Amino acid sequence: MHTGDWPTTVEAALAEQDRLRGRVRLADDCPELPPTVTGLDVAYDDAGGIAAAVVTLETAGLTVVEERTHRAKAVFPYEPGLFAFRELPPLLAALDLLDRVPDVLVCDGHGLAHPRRFGLACHLGVLTGLPAFGVGKTRFVGTHAAPAFTRGSAEPLIDAGEEVGAVLRTQDGVKPVYVSAGHRIDLAHACRLTLALTPRYRLPETTRHADRLSRVALR
Repeated sequence: MHTGDWPTTVEAALAEQDRLRGRVRLADDCPELPPTVTGLDVAYDDAGGIAAAVVTLETAGLTVVEERTHRAKAVFPYEPGLFAFRELPPLLAALDLLDRVPDVLVCDGHGLAHPRRFGLACHLGVLTGLPAFGVGKTRFVGTHAAPAFTRGSAEPLIDAGEEVGAVLRTQDGVKPVYVSAGHRIDLAHACRLTLALTPRYRLPETTRHADRLSRVALR
């Protein structure tokens, strides 16, 4: 999808979410340990500029094999629940620059753990056709019990009686992250991959690399 086709009003964006939500596939056909993982993140400046970064890592060694950035102006207002309409145009442009098609996308954000069950990871997965899931730093919807303090402990994230994600402890005693499926991967698999991507730090290496790259690109 090109930015020229992008909704520019809240009403149009809500309608687009409703239209695309039915295309989300939760049947898992992502390899248990895909050869690579691709992280995505964006950084903003005070003038409405966005720098999008995508970084592909080898899953086994977590070494960077490819990275791309794209700078653009925001084409959609700041609106909670509709961040994808600000972030996806530059993210898709950066993805198009990759030489290798990603095996799975790891978003700094949410998938089903969204008020309309269509967060950034769902939207990105549907538009690209690739397996995608979200790892959020903070909770957007739902309630949960506190997971145990040991790495790998998890509790379900419940919203309106529905399990929409998992609250996962990636390191002993640190704040948990919020994992949710996006497209073509189930929640349990997304949690296993999240743990594989967090050998030393709270956040996945994909997110850490993409965050750093987006900030550099913005400067």
